[in-house]
Amino acid sequence: MHINPEADSPADPGLQPERTALAWGRTLLAVGVVGAGFLRWLPYFGWWVVLLALLAWLVSLSIYGTQRRRYRRQSRGVRHGSLSAAPVAVLGTGAAVACLCVIGVVIILVTRG
Repeated sequence: MHINPEADSPADPGLQPERTALAWGRTLLAVGVVGAGFLRWLPYFGWWVVLLALLAWLVSLSIYGTQRRRYRRQSRGVRHGSLSAAPVAVLGTGAAVACLCVIGVVIILVTRG
């Protein structure tokens, strides 16, 4: 039986890293837009929401800052057949978003309580 090494390689080696980069880009944009949305709370909850918006934008900037390195690592992984997930990035982003939610709820409860 002859095994074709080409059959196991991806049809387009750049496709998976591109899709992942686009997903992280959408996440970055969503968190940034939510940060801007927090500013709509300013008249109701005071200057605390500016801090919340800045934290959201900091999360967006951290995603942006790590994007190029993540893309290169995934491109090499696809090329060499050793692609691995980035659980720290995913868990860190999830934890940051959860913290933003908790901070938002606390701001609402403290200023309206």
